[in-house]
Amino acid sequence: MKITIVDVAKACNVSVATVSRVINGNYPVKKETKEKVLKIIEELQYKPNTQARDLIKKQSSTIGVVVPSISNMFFTNVINGIENYFEKSQYSIFLCTTEHNKDKEISRINELICRNVAGIIVVDPGRDNVKSKYFEKIAESVPMVFVNRHSESSYISSVFNDQENGARIAINYLLSKNHKNIAFIRGDNSYSYDIKEKVYKEMMNDINNFKEEFIVNMGHGNSIQTVNKSMEEGIKLLSSNKNITGIFACNDLMAIGIMNACKKLNIKIPTDLSIVGYDNIELSEMVEPKLTTIDQNMFSLGENAAVLLNEKIENNNEYSKSIVLSNRLIKRET
Repeated sequence: MKITIVDVAKACNVSVATVSRVINGNYPVKKETKEKVLKIIEELQYKPNTQARDLIKKQSSTIGVVVPSISNMFFTNVINGIENYFEKSQYSIFLCTTEHNKDKEISRINELICRNVAGIIVVDPGRDNVKSKYFEKIAESVPMVFVNRHSESSYISSVFNDQENGARIAINYLLSKNHKNIAFIRGDNSYSYDIKEKVYKEMMNDINNFKEEFIVNMGHGNSIQTVNKSMEEGIKLLSSNKNITGIFACNDLMAIGIMNACKKLNIKIPTDLSIVGYDNIELSEMVEPKLTTIDQNMFSLGENAAVLLNEKIENNNEYSKSIVLSNRLIKRET
């Protein structure tokens, strides 16, 4: 038999309203009464009906989180940060994936709106939907936070790394190791890839050594096929451009794909080719040799996004702000 709030109230010999106040913490209750109610709740293993609670409070206790993929551990670490913050609160998370598809992104967010979520966190929002102002229209009425992208909208808060500086750190490190013929590996439809490519072009032009053929776009950069696709593209690139001695990859999955290409081609790392990735996912420390990469503060990105969203919800979506995190180089073996 399912235990209800009425059963708890009867067992405690208090009103249903008193039990509700203890559960929600929205009105003061005598210490001894609160302890008694909490004890009975534990004994009866009562689980509050969140839908009923939402109706009473006229506010959802669900947060929508939209990510391109969960194949890339970057996104799972961001989600862990979000969940870590909200597990201490009344909110639970409803997770959606978009597979980097702009129409799926719109569909998933529309589904969340239909579920009357309290707010939405969008991780690495699609470039096309940002340009079309789709998010901005939604954010006027639904609290929204971007992760991994700066928002120019006054309705959207954002938390992101200084990826421009992070890219400079990565390329400067390769230059400091006397690499000039540096290739660049990126994916499709991402603000973060665009920023890194912009920096790459500027820095290669600064040393008068920019070559368009050294830029490889390997498609979706966060799918389960990313490593194999990067390996295939890496084999083509390195077979036809034997003068390349350094590679900067936009994420660690791409960098590991290049490492696999080197193994296929009998290229020694870092003797023949040096590689720098981006993200510092757990896998970067598990491969051999261990991957040199840029730390993206993944968990911190998620926690800060949750803080920003909670602030927007508590303040009736009346203001927005941005948080910028610093990157650092993780020197390993590649």
